[in-house]
Order: sequence, then structure tokens, then C-alpha cells
Amino acid sequence: MSKKPPTLHTTRLAKLGRASARHPWRFLVVWGLISVTSFAIAVLGVAGGSLFSRLASGEPGVSGEAHDGRAIIEKVEPASTSLMHQLSGVDLGSAQVASVAAKAVAEIRAIDGVSSVVNPFVFPAGPSDPQAAPFVRAGGDHAGMLTMTTFSPGLSKAETARAEAAVRAVYDRMAADLPSGASGAVGGGNLLLGEILHQIEVDLRAGEGIALPLSFIVMVLVFGGFIAAGMPIIGAVASIFAALGALFGFSYVMDLDASVVNVVTLLGLALCIDYGLLIVSRAREELRVQAAGRPAAELTPEEIRIAIGQAVATAGRTVFFSGLTVAIALSGLLIFDAHVIRAIGAAGVSVVLIAMIVGLTLVPPLCALGARRLLAKGTETAPEDGVFSSLARGVHRAPWAVIVGCLALLVALAIPTLSMRLTSSGHELMPIGTSQRDFFDRLAVDYPLMSAPAATVVGRTSVADATAYAQQVRALPGVSAVSVRPLGTEYAAVSVRTTGPPLGDSARDVVTQLREHRPLYQSWVTGQAAGLADFTASLAARAPYAAALIAIGTFLLLFLMTGSVVIPTKALLLNVLSLGASLGVTTWIFQEGHLQGLLGFSSTGALESMIPPLALTFGFGLSMDYELFLISRIAELYHHNGHDNDRAVELGLQRSGRIITSAALLVVIVFAGFIAGKMLVIKQMGVALTVAVLLDATVVRMLLVPATMSILGRWNWWAPAPLRRWHALHGIEE
Repeated sequence: MSKKPPTLHTTRLAKLGRASARHPWRFLVVWGLISVTSFAIAVLGVAGGSLFSRLASGEPGVSGEAHDGRAIIEKVEPASTSLMHQLSGVDLGSAQVASVAAKAVAEIRAIDGVSSVVNPFVFPAGPSDPQAAPFVRAGGDHAGMLTMTTFSPGLSKAETARAEAAVRAVYDRMAADLPSGASGAVGGGNLLLGEILHQIEVDLRAGEGIALPLSFIVMVLVFGGFIAAGMPIIGAVASIFAALGALFGFSYVMDLDASVVNVVTLLGLALCIDYGLLIVSRAREELRVQAAGRPAAELTPEEIRIAIGQAVATAGRTVFFSGLTVAIALSGLLIFDAHVIRAIGAAGVSVVLIAMIVGLTLVPPLCALGARRLLAKGTETAPEDGVFSSLARGVHRAPWAVIVGCLALLVALAIPTLSMRLTSSGHELMPIGTSQRDFFDRLAVDYPLMSAPAATVVGRTSVADATAYAQQVRALPGVSAVSVRPLGTEYAAVSVRTTGPPLGDSARDVVTQLREHRPLYQSWVTGQAAGLADFTASLAARAPYAAALIAIGTFLLLFLMTGSVVIPTKALLLNVLSLGASLGVTTWIFQEGHLQGLLGFSSTGALESMIPPLALTFGFGLSMDYELFLISRIAELYHHNGHDNDRAVELGLQRSGRIITSAALLVVIVFAGFIAGKMLVIKQMGVALTVAVLLDATVVRMLLVPATMSILGRWNWWAPAPLRRWHALHGIEE
């Protein structure tokens, strides 16, 4: 005998909902312990160092030629940290300046952990020595000099911190020992990283400070009461703390870039608020069904348990598959070679699952405890006719005009992506006016020879052969200087400087020419521009596989829900258009430098290299989230309630339109925290996702979906006969 399929009353989700209503305090205590523990470990650092102390920052490198060439260099010349001091407003011909500089060098050399220290006065002829040129800034009264201290490789973090503190003390005394007018500025990789991490922490708090209060206000308006509005917010706070704890755990198994925390935790916050909105809305509907017109005070505990069970069985199922949808989209990041992108993908999937679990196990017991207060005002059941159904009917009257207009808009917005350039900023990520941004900006202008060469050709050859090759390199367009040095006994390096910045057009063109015109010996072209070229090539190579994974996964999920192969195909195509438009708007703003004053950034003439894969995958997940909300309701009305196609679309949009628009508004509010931040890569991510959500919730869901479904009619629900039979047995229905 075949086993009966479970009903909504007997599904696992229904049982979970009833259990959370039967023992709400048990669920709340567990989540309270998880939240407090996660916050204490990840933020307060009670386990020895907070999450923020374990983050890193650097270019998103990939395996390839640039990586291999850099590995050869570091094998011979191990990577080490350095601390620099720019001294301005001094007379380099002064005996006092020479004395102070010499004294500083002697003191710094005596510090444990210092490998070398160089300023113009360590050379035989002082500042006039040709070897001192990189450390001298000419300019009369504005003359200056650079002191650079390098630390021994292999120092621990604590040893490096102690050595840097001692060196900084010497640097401070240098300016103090000179006449008034002399000023000093200190900078280095660790100081820049510290400033970036501090800014990440500040931006995260600012983002939460914007998102949580505004989200609460919106939900008060949506629900008409403070109690109902507070439930998703409580879930969101728990989700943030648990997400930070999860990221802290991830930091022990993989390197986490500083940008991971903001991107992943705010995504979890947005999803948790959305899921809380769905659960609380459905819980109120089910409680009204149980009350059957009676006063809320007369609801029995059993009726509350039944209502919460029904809410979790229905809206909870939507939350469950929504979480799977977003997780599938983020799993596409695991396909890419760049470690930082894979880390964001892995951490993102875990945080999405946390948001889903919070929606299923924390918000329902809150609803159970506040059940009678949820019925204080109104009902969440949408009327049969209203704003959204009227909008759908208007679209149905002229579907082709709507489609043409919407597609023209999306294509126009997407056009800037055709000229999109990628970059991998360092100190430019910080806003102008911060100490390390200003330090490195001045360093590039005043001491250009201290900047890293645009490219380095590492060769398995002799210095003589490398020197002969260097003569050919000098003739390349854009090359300003070439130098040769040995790398042990087996290799030699040809360092190439260009007329522009390390990631400017000259540098990129030179890297291309160097790779097209190789020396006769085995060689590797490395450097910042070469690394960026490898990164973009890797993105292009892996993107089709990531897209295939995401497309197949979401296609199968939508097919399981609708029984149609047309709806998933249409959804994928529309999402590609809306995401292309959002990336186009982001390119127009940040690459072309529009709205700099309004958004508070300084354009670098390109998008950060991580933005396209992250914005497309995160945006795709959110877009499919809204597709699932809308299509699941339309499919239910068409298949089970007997409505024809157009009426199912009208009623489906009417019943889900408020949830979609409210959820989209809440997500936009959360992403406004990204835009309000100071970090450039986070700001770009915020704009890209905000535009994606706005376009999807308006142009796509409210206009294009009703228009295309009107034209396709019954073909919306078509699938080959074998697939229809398979769906009848295994399909997902709410």
C-alpha cells in the first residue's frame, strides 16, 4: 500500500512550528545563548582576539603566471613589512638635519626585529648621492626626505607590533628635534590594514545603526504595531551575532578579507528581516483564522499552536526554499579561483542558512508569545482587488508596450557595462582625508621611485641575458625606466616602470606587450597589473561554470515549484537583464565618476575587481527570492484554485505585491548601510545591490512578469509530458 503524502498539519515544518509554540522559552533561551556567546567571542574577543583582529586585506590574487613569478621572488627575497616616515619642510643641506637623521638611523638599527633602515644620509654622498634619489623630495622650503625601516621576515604579530611601536617613537622624535616647520607622517602596510579594519568595524556599526531603526519604522507601518514589528528585528539581531560567530569560526580555516564581514553580515540581516516579515504576516493570518471573529484574548494555547504550526508549514516552506535559492546563487562563488571570492561564497552560504534557521526557529516562538498582541490591529490578508491587481490588469491591456518599454530601459541602463574596467585598489579603498590614504597619496607624488614597478619579468637566466633583454624592454611604449637585479644564482629580475600609475593604461599595455614578446629564456611577468590581468582572465574562464551551476540549481527549484519549464527560463532571462542594468548603473556612477559628492567617494576610474562576481551572485539570489514569492502564489492560484492565467497573475500580484515591495524596501534600507560606509568596495557593492533590488521589485516583478505571463498564457505552465509526470510525484507545493 502506498504511503499517504503528508498534509500541512503533519509536515516536519508544521511539527516544528507547533513545538516552538508549545515551548517558546526553550527556543528563545537557546538562541539567547547562541547570540551572547557569538557576540562575546567574535566582537569582544573573550577567546583571545576578536574577528576583526583576524581579518586581512590585499589584492584578490589567483593562481597563474603573476602568482608564480611573485613566489619565485619571495623565495629569494622573503616578504617583510616596512614602516616609512615622510619628513617635510626641512633643509637637507643643514647639519642639524643630517645629525638628526643619522641619530635616528642608529637608534632604529638597535631595535630588535629591524632588518634595515634607509634614508638619504646613509649613502656616501648624502642626499646628493644618486642612490639616495628615491628617498629625496626636492623643492626648496618644501623639501623632504623619506626614512624606510624594514623588519625581519618571520616575526610574529606581537614582535612586529613591538618593533613598529619603537620605530614610530624614533620617527616622532625626528620631527620634534628639528626647527618649527618640520612635520612628519608615518605610514606602512600594517598601519593601512589597521585603518581599513577599523573603518570596516565603524562602517558595520553605522550600517546596522541605519538599517535596524529604519527597518523597525517600516515594519511598524506594515504591521500597524510595535510588537509585530519588533519580532523580525529581534531575529535580525540574533542573525547578525550568530553570523559574526560563524565568520569567526571560518577565520580559523580560511583567510577572510576585511570586506567579508560587511557584505555577509548585512546580507544575512536583510534576509532575516525578509523572512521574519513573511513568518509574522502568515502567523497573524492563521491566528485570525483560529480566532474566527472572537476577541484575541479568547484564543486558547492549542489554537495558538495550530496557527503557528500552519504559519511555519506554509510561509516557513517559502523561507526554507528561499534560503536554498540564495544559497545556490552564492555557491556559484565557490567555482572561482580567487581565494577571497571563495571565502565570501562559503561564509555567505553559512550566513544565509543562519538567517533561514532564525526565521524558522526564533521568529515563530516570538509569534507564539505575542500571539494575542498580533491581533490588536487589522489583518494581513490582501483583498481580492487593489493597487497591485489593478496594476496587473493595466499591464494585461498593453503587454507588448510594457515589455518594449521595460526592455529598452534595462538595456539602456546596462550599456555602461560594455566599457567596464576593473581594478584592485589598495589605499584608494579608504576615503580621502584618512591618514594612511593621504600618506600613500603623497608618497606616490613626492617619492615616485618608491612605488612598486608596474611589472617585473622574472627569468630563469643570467643577469647578462636579462640585461640584454632589458634593452628591448626600454623601447616599449609607455616604459619610463628599467632595472635588472639577480635573484639568487638561478634567476634574474627585470623591473619595469611606466609613465602612469601601477594599474593605469600604460601599465596594463606594458604587461600585455611583455607577455606577447617573451625573452628567449623561461620567464614570468608579475606585478600588480599582471595580477589583475590574471584575475580578470580567471573570472572570465570560471564565470560560465558558475553561471551554469546557479542557472541549473534555480531552474530545478522553480520547476519543482511550478511544474513549468517556461517560467524558470523566463525568470533566468529577466534576471540577467536586471542584473546587467544594475551593473551598468554602478559602472556609470563609480567608473565614470558621477554622483561623487552625493555618495561621498573619489572615483578611481574603474570598478573593484570583486564587484561583478559578488554583485551578480548576490543580486541573482535576491532576485530569485522575489520570483519565488510571486510565482509560488500565482502557481497555487492557477493549479489549485481554478483561476485562468491572467486572473491568477492579478490575484497573485495582489496577494504577494505588498510582501515583495515591503521586503524590497527593507533590503534597500539595509544596503543603504553599505552606501553610507566609507570603504569604496563596500559602497560599490551597496549601490549595485540596491539598484538590482529596486529594478527587480518594480520593473521586473510588477511590470515584466505580468506582461510576459499575459502574452504566454497557458504556455507559461508548459513542460514535456515526462517532466509533468515527474513533477506530479515530486513537485513542491505550498
